[in-house]
Amino acid sequence: MKISIFGLGYVGTVCAACMAERGHEVIGCDVSESKVALINAGQSPIIEKDIGELVAAKVAAGSLRATASTEEAIMGSDLSLLCVGTPSRPNGSLDLSAVEAVARQIGAVLATKDSYHSVVIRSTVLPGTLADLVVPALEEASGKKLGVAFGVASNPEFMREGSAVADFNNPAKTVIGAEDETTRKRLLELYDGLPGQTIVTEPRLAELVKYTDNTWHALKVAFGNEIGNVCKAAGVDSHELMKVFFADTKLNISSAYLLPGFAFGGSCLPKDVRAINAYAVQHDVEAPLLKSLMPSNKQQIERALQWVLGHGKRNVGFLGFSFKAGTDDLRESPYLELIERLLGKGCDIRIFDQNVSLAKLVGANRAYLMNAIPHVTQLMVPSVDDVVKHADILVATSRSPEYEAVVEKMRPDQVLLDMARLPNIERVAGTYDGINW
Repeated sequence: MKISIFGLGYVGTVCAACMAERGHEVIGCDVSESKVALINAGQSPIIEKDIGELVAAKVAAGSLRATASTEEAIMGSDLSLLCVGTPSRPNGSLDLSAVEAVARQIGAVLATKDSYHSVVIRSTVLPGTLADLVVPALEEASGKKLGVAFGVASNPEFMREGSAVADFNNPAKTVIGAEDETTRKRLLELYDGLPGQTIVTEPRLAELVKYTDNTWHALKVAFGNEIGNVCKAAGVDSHELMKVFFADTKLNISSAYLLPGFAFGGSCLPKDVRAINAYAVQHDVEAPLLKSLMPSNKQQIERALQWVLGHGKRNVGFLGFSFKAGTDDLRESPYLELIERLLGKGCDIRIFDQNVSLAKLVGANRAYLMNAIPHVTQLMVPSVDDVVKHADILVATSRSPEYEAVVEKMRPDQVLLDMARLPNIERVAGTYDGINW
């Protein structure tokens, strides 16, 4: 199939490369000239396991390319996937300006296109976005009618940063919310052969299912952390306790997201929890548990702040600060917030994260970093050794191999505060403490 993908961030880049790998002809489209240039040079604009090699191979094979031209993308494809960002507004509701802008740009091109085109929303949007925003924008800009010149669908993604390629190729489910037969058939063909259940449904349900998933994931993180806080106070090993909890696979479902640790962050969970709460308020739905998720998450950051400050040492070193190991995504990273709070308390901080390179950061990542904590560039150091040399307190944020090796380099007077439960803590030379164990 000939596919165009609008938005070359995490979702768009992974979808583009994986669909090219599955034999489709893919055109990526983005307003960022730097992202377009990177793709066309066979380089990935994101840090993600396996994606760099996949992009390079598919560009070299001629099945993947990128452009900044909407006209080129639409005229060169039969189906478009919209993977643009849907960030939070200050009140928690979604900013759909990018979705609407792309829909209007596509509509303007469809005005001159003779063949039937399918427009599919892959971005995470709330129920009614397709019917109330995307379709009117397409019809107004094209002068054509839904079901006659074009079709639409909701096709949410369920990929996790750090394992997105594997998740694309091995989905638990594929959800297709389409009302016109042509678009439905095209999407079924697009994902034909993938494992997991394929669910064909109506668009509003498809739009809401991702929020249901992500709100549940956010709930599990907060629940695990609150239980972990109680365990810490009671002198109980929270991970051992949760192993017992996990033994009930009939009622407790799964262990994913439940191991106690630090706050959730990233571009999905915080945004989606805020959005579904705003949606509930707009529809006069009382949702006290959902409303409690963000305050609970914030409390975990506050608790970590007091935990670090409670040791009475000023020099702090962070081993990683992206929201999740194996990615360079800094958007709503709870570690960034913790760093900012510690700076405000007079701490002298150094940071090492091999996945984060300011020279390579583009788009939302760079904008978020510069807006949230612009002087972070002065805190970053080029090696783990630089962090160890500086710090009285080391904060481990993930199980990356280079962080596991830190225990071998510590001095007896140093403190290691572990948010990731490093596997080799028995060899720590200094003082060790886990956030919830």
